[in-house]
Amino acid sequence: MKQHEIAKLFTQMADLLEFRGDNPFRIRAYRRAAETLDSFSGDLEQTARNGTLHTLSGIGADLSEKIGEYLSTGKIRAIDKLKRELPRGILGLLEVPGLGPKTAKLLSDTLHITTIAQLEKAVKAHRLRRLPGFQEKKEQNLLKGIATLKKGRERMWVGTALSLAQVVMARLREVPGVSRLSTAGSLRRMRETIGDLDILAASRVMEALRTAPFCARVLLSGTTKTSILTSDGLQIDLRVVAPKSFGAALQYFTGSKEHNVRLRELAVRKGLKVNEYGVFRVKTNTRIAGREEKDVYKALGVPWIPPELREDHGELERAKSGKLPALVERRHIRGDFHVHSTWTDGRDTLETMMREGAARGYQYLAICDHSQSLRVAHGMSVARLREQMAEIRAFNTQGGPCRILMGAEVDILADGSMDYPDDILADLDIVVGSIHSGFAQSEATITRRIITAMQNPYVTLIAHPTGRILGRRDPYAVNLDAVFKAARETGTALELNASMRVDLNDAAARQAREAGVMLVISTDAHSRDQLDQMAIGIGTARRAGIEPRHLLNCLSRDQLLKWIARKRVTRKGRS
Repeated sequence: MKQHEIAKLFTQMADLLEFRGDNPFRIRAYRRAAETLDSFSGDLEQTARNGTLHTLSGIGADLSEKIGEYLSTGKIRAIDKLKRELPRGILGLLEVPGLGPKTAKLLSDTLHITTIAQLEKAVKAHRLRRLPGFQEKKEQNLLKGIATLKKGRERMWVGTALSLAQVVMARLREVPGVSRLSTAGSLRRMRETIGDLDILAASRVMEALRTAPFCARVLLSGTTKTSILTSDGLQIDLRVVAPKSFGAALQYFTGSKEHNVRLRELAVRKGLKVNEYGVFRVKTNTRIAGREEKDVYKALGVPWIPPELREDHGELERAKSGKLPALVERRHIRGDFHVHSTWTDGRDTLETMMREGAARGYQYLAICDHSQSLRVAHGMSVARLREQMAEIRAFNTQGGPCRILMGAEVDILADGSMDYPDDILADLDIVVGSIHSGFAQSEATITRRIITAMQNPYVTLIAHPTGRILGRRDPYAVNLDAVFKAARETGTALELNASMRVDLNDAAARQAREAGVMLVISTDAHSRDQLDQMAIGIGTARRAGIEPRHLLNCLSRDQLLKWIARKRVTRKGRS
């Protein structure tokens, strides 16, 4: 968990330096280091003890020293000093989506606004309109940003929660004699955000949780339940249950509430009652199930239902009629799409990413760095793209189980055309079309841009189709029904982006599947550790009822290339 704490401090340092108008290279260094730490899945403290912090991407001597300082003292003096020099409340203000450090500086200097509360009050009083560029639309966007921020603080992104859960579970497994242990709640159902972390144990592990380094505060301490608050603000609820009731408790505390209500209704009709202790016959109060979760469902006359489907979306009816989908699993995934490298804004080399793909058993890894218009991400000119393609070809001649597919994440321009000419796109294995600008355009305009891009024979898939970033940016206006229809007609896949975007989300992915659209899970990895975000994509896909046949990731390399070629031949034949 330390890496997330330091990453947050480095991000704050970058924001404060930008607010002050500091050196842009210094600002960028802190942001890059924060991204590296947020995606680092190793043991940071052990890395520091080994003296190898400098091997992490973007971590030089100065930042290594600051990481070491935090690990030793829990503070970074340089950041504390900078906070004291700037107006109180500025850090909170900088968290508002759509409000950058330069705008925050303008508000502070001209209207003396330094807190979110002051900003909200000023926007509602239309005080910002006296400043250049602050029209009604911008006021509405700021109010939306404040609402998004407040909502985001209430819940945590599933990726962060998964990372923290791994640390917590590892701590609890150290207890001698620990038997059964499992996460429950919305994390086990793989919701895109979670409110708190629920853990069940069949052993006494309370003390291990209360004394863990990540425990910032004990909220409740009892014999069967302990609740703590971590330094990241995540509440962890640990329940100890008897082994004979573990399955029933796991089902009960996994939820959802709506799913459990339906189960209880089913039990009542059978003369049974079901709770966290087991399944019982009402007349005799005899326990008939509870040790295993599958036995709970079996006692109620239905097959076991995967946790991701337990949202009262008709899963009980489908289970009873034998129509539950055969959901995608990790073992079905043969490759990853939309992966970045150091050629643009990635933090690891082509060789490193390929090696990590091979370690995961992948047949292919699609390197899709940014196109020339996205200068903030060091987008590649045509000449640089050609150089990268040559390097990829050289790697692929070395053999090995994982092949790099030549791709590019190509900006969809304002008129729907692509950021590279067709003769360049034709030489790529995969073309990922993305919108990175013009988010405020009308629904009709954005929808038309995406559909026009899909009509290009070389565009393989559309990335993050709604443009959202959880807790930071709402989706842009887009007619998804029209996009799904065009995707099916043009043979274009749509992305389920497994980063903090989770875009398409589970509901939209379900609609796309029902519309006959082929889907792709992409990690959008900017470092080797972010390839682990595949778990988030799989969880979201399972929530959408997606089977292996619905995903390009489940095709072999040869099958994938044939699928891509089919669209190119078909669309060119129609042009």
